[in-house]
Amino acid sequence: MLKSERKLMLMKNDKPLKTYRIALGTDPLGPKTRQGDHKTPEGSYLLDRHNQRSQFHRSIHISYPNADDRTRARRLGVSPGDDIFLHGLPNGYEPSHNQTFEDWTDGCIAVTDPEIDEIFRVVPDGTPIEIRP
Repeated sequence: MLKSERKLMLMKNDKPLKTYRIALGTDPLGPKTRQGDHKTPEGSYLLDRHNQRSQFHRSIHISYPNADDRTRARRLGVSPGDDIFLHGLPNGYEPSHNQTFEDWTDGCIAVTDPEIDEIFRVVPDGTPIEIRP
């Protein structure tokens, strides 16, 4: 995933299968360092569990914080936060043209509802995700 380009790429054998336009946290520049900073993390994680009972259409949990994130937060004396997901739109939300063209999440990665349905079907728990600046 490339934050600066707002792109999520599904890969297989190092080849892109599909690219999605994404929305990020409302303060997207730089890595997430603490709970409540509205930043999307940067680093290597896993998509570790599917959540059909989400406050969003569907969501897949991202294994943030990793060991590096916890160490950084400990040095800063802050909580790294958690509950970072790849998700669709909030339940009951009416889709708009800008839903993936403006950053609106609290630090998660958002796609459209049809896109999260597709990703949900093809990406198993334990899939690596690399979030790059």
